[in-house]
Amino acid sequence: MTTGDDFKAGQVLLIDKPLNWTSFQVVNKLRWSIRNAFNIKKIKVGHAGTLDPLATGLLVICTGKMTKQINTFQAQIKEYTGTIVLGSTTPSYDLETEIDKTFSTAHITEAQIKETTKQFIGDIEQYPPIFSAIKKEGKRLYEFARAGETVEIKPRSIHIAEFEITNIEGLEVQFRVVCSKGTYIRSLAYDFGKALQSGGHLSGLRRTKIGDFKVSNALSVNNFIDRLPSE
Repeated sequence: MTTGDDFKAGQVLLIDKPLNWTSFQVVNKLRWSIRNAFNIKKIKVGHAGTLDPLATGLLVICTGKMTKQINTFQAQIKEYTGTIVLGSTTPSYDLETEIDKTFSTAHITEAQIKETTKQFIGDIEQYPPIFSAIKKEGKRLYEFARAGETVEIKPRSIHIAEFEITNIEGLEVQFRVVCSKGTYIRSLAYDFGKALQSGGHLSGLRRTKIGDFKVSNALSVNNFIDRLPSE
């Protein structure tokens, strides 16, 4: 059984983040649970790469001295699966905000959808969403967005190793993507719709891998807590 000293010495925990939780909420819940289970006053706990509240899947959580490895884990290649809805956009590029524009999709074929993925393979420039936690002038971008303020966003260089269409049902396009640190899948959904001379937004996202870590080996938050000693 893992002890409190083990958590302080350093553990790497694989957690399957639930829908509508922030990554910060998961970290806080685990930190509180570990402290409570082992009567520890203070312990470092952090995650190696944020997931949006509307995304699920793999969070790599580090405790104690293993928090020094967070930057190493963050830099590793990531894999996601998800769904892009064609024909409409939202300001946040996902379902956090309401649809603001609709576009024709009559011209789009399945062959065209699959062919268009090739435009995104390799080193590309990507604009992060305005609804993101990136800081500019001391504020998060989403703070500007929610205040209705316009702000200049600079593109980022990212790398997409694989972009595969796994299923197409009407306007819903299911995909798998393998990409570098700093890639916004919401932006990919938006740009993909634009490349099809239409619109696109993300309706679902799941992180399945970070480096060699797999979500299939992850525990739910509740399962992790259930494995801790109780009074």
